[in-house]
Amino acid sequence: MVGLNKIIIIGNVGTDPEMRFTPNGSPVTSFRMATSRNYTSPDGERKQETEWFDVVTWNRLAENCNQFLTKGQKAYVEGRLRTRSWEGQDGQRHTRVEIIANRVLFLDRRPVGSQPEAGYEAGAEEDLEPGDIPF
Repeated sequence: MVGLNKIIIIGNVGTDPEMRFTPNGSPVTSFRMATSRNYTSPDGERKQETEWFDVVTWNRLAENCNQFLTKGQKAYVEGRLRTRSWEGQDGQRHTRVEIIANRVLFLDRRPVGSQPEAGYEAGAEEDLEPGDIPF
């Protein structure tokens, strides 16, 4: 049986990216993303619901995200979900669901000299246009 593990989000970067290196020297960058949904409750009240995601990028994509993304920017993230579990120093079991991104598009217009153009796919060899987003 074939399976599919794919997630796509568009939202705001909630934390400045943090880059680390594995023992073999591979760069890994993590940051948080927030997505919001507006709706009207049954009693007519307008509400907003925000969902937070932990995003992890590797190698060249990690370097680009660390260099060009900052808190508050809009971004498109595509990847797969991964669940990690570990035991903390306090002996408690911890679990985290992360998006392992294989594609990140920077959606905000750039201030001159600070980031690639809107629609640039970090880690790709060529620039994409905003119309290339699959929806």
